[in-house]
Amino acid sequence: MTKTLILLFHPDLAHSKANAALAAAAAKLPAVELVDMQAIYPHGIDLSKDGEREARRLLECDRIVLQFPIQWYSTPPLLKAWQDAVLTRMFYIAYESEGRMLEGTPLMVAATAGNIPDAYRSGGRNMFTINALLAPLQATAHRCGLPWAEPFVLYQADKLSAEALDAAAADYAAALKRWIVSSTALCGQEPEQRRAAQ
Repeated sequence: MTKTLILLFHPDLAHSKANAALAAAAAKLPAVELVDMQAIYPHGIDLSKDGEREARRLLECDRIVLQFPIQWYSTPPLLKAWQDAVLTRMFYIAYESEGRMLEGTPLMVAATAGNIPDAYRSGGRNMFTINALLAPLQATAHRCGLPWAEPFVLYQADKLSAEALDAAAADYAAALKRWIVSSTALCGQEPEQRRAAQ
């Protein structure tokens, strides 16, 4: 069975409703490892001190999910620090032994947003679409050779009722299951085979 790694970047999961509900649903799926990155790195992540451990974590999985709340039209600071520490190490310092081995690993983003869907459109209250706001992550995935999946986005994350959160969590689990099935063909292949299949 292939392994799905969910890296959860929430600055305060104990006070989260939406990300906590999504994470709880995802953690129940078979062969899913969910990692609360803020719990591991409350004071930040360092390239030389933490990069090797996190690179190894990525190389031991078959697909990656980055889960986080959108904050000020961007990712939480720890996610950016993780990119700087881990992906810089893998793709600029240890490319042959790490970055090359990660290429072809499918990547999915699961994000929560505070406003309604209509606010995230060209000319809307937030001026840009969610896809435009996530473009830096898509560009990173492209640069690293990680096949990009359609993001899972939960809107009005801090305003949903308990019933709506339960439904959203079930939708997230279902979206993950579909993605796991659809990406399984790439998993288990050598990096060269995965790159060729893209």
